[in-house]
Amino acid sequence: MFNQRGREHASRQESRRGHLRSAVVIGLGRFGSALGQELMDSGVEVLAIDDDPKVVQEFKGQFTSVVRADATSQQTLEELGVSDFAAVVVAIGTDLEASVLTTSRLLAMENVPEIWAKAISEAHAQILEQLGVTHVIRPEHDMGLRTAHLLIGHALDFVSLDGGFALIRCQPPAATQQRPFDTLNLRQKYGVTVVALRRNGQQWSPMEPGTMLYDDDEIMVTGTKHDVEHFAGLDSN
Repeated sequence: MFNQRGREHASRQESRRGHLRSAVVIGLGRFGSALGQELMDSGVEVLAIDDDPKVVQEFKGQFTSVVRADATSQQTLEELGVSDFAAVVVAIGTDLEASVLTTSRLLAMENVPEIWAKAISEAHAQILEQLGVTHVIRPEHDMGLRTAHLLIGHALDFVSLDGGFALIRCQPPAATQQRPFDTLNLRQKYGVTVVALRRNGQQWSPMEPGTMLYDDDEIMVTGTKHDVEHFAGLDSN
């Protein structure tokens, strides 16, 4: 059914450290289906699992394989060869019991794939973490944080990172424009690092020492949340 099935465990480990080649997505709601389709677009082979026959029919042909199955069954997961994949995403939506049971079944496998699990609440996230899931996804929580920072700041986009850091997209403040980039000393002055530049709507490119910034450019900036927000709002201070 899947050309990744039956590969050796060592090969799976190598795949996890490098480019992801295959993944299982369990639950084809809005989150799971969007995630699975993005993986497909990135060249990842996707086994999609859902227990709703209408949903399975809807997505037939959109993934490498779509299967109607009860993912809370250990036997079913083993028969589908889930442990032969590099990663599994438990994207089950509102059914907390099914999410927890499915995750616990995956963790009980002899060769446990890398597990990512969606949490619908803080309590759900805590349960998943207590089970041993290292990648707990909280899309609504994360989107709430992102939206708040976009509302109160001057960033065009905002991504929260671990340890109080963030990555933002913004326009260059006036103080950084029309001067060679390597003379700006942004880390020393503002505590931020500019990692990429986009000009005239073209592709993002790494910053080069002699590059000059202009008011219609877009830049990617990383640093603490406080520092990147302060930097993006320099012109209004």
